[in-house]
Amino acid sequence: MRIHEIMTRNPVTVQATAPVREAAALLRKHKIGGLPVMEEGKLVGIITESDILRLLETGKISDDLWLPSPLEVIEVPIREIINWEKTKHALADIGKLEVRNVMSHPAISIGEDEDIEDAAALLLSRKITRLPVLRDGTLVGIVARADIVRGVAGTG
Repeated sequence: MRIHEIMTRNPVTVQATAPVREAAALLRKHKIGGLPVMEEGKLVGIITESDILRLLETGKISDDLWLPSPLEVIEVPIREIINWEKTKHALADIGKLEVRNVMSHPAISIGEDEDIEDAAALLLSRKITRLPVLRDGTLVGIVARADIVRGVAGTG
């Protein structure tokens, strides 16, 4: 079975210059986990839920604060407040970042005439969940793990 038989045609995309907030809204609206990123009509990367979630990492609980023993009871809550402030700051800045600064690039892609076995091997070896599908360098679809499973099951 070939990729073009199971792929999703005309996938939702986002421009490299779009704010991450727009990409997140598209992911939510279309109930998908990743978007091909385009620039001047060419595939330049992919942005996924994981890429966006990584932006929220604030690190471990702050250990730069230590209070004397009688006050240790409030030390952890104070550390948590400090971390919440870091998280609020991260959230405010995330939406303004351009997708190009967050996306995975270059995008790992596959040709539409490749076998689904090749796509499955690529997904597993690269530890990814979707592949943009190209025809002569132009984005024509996207194939995800679930598409391959449906293809194998014969319900494509």
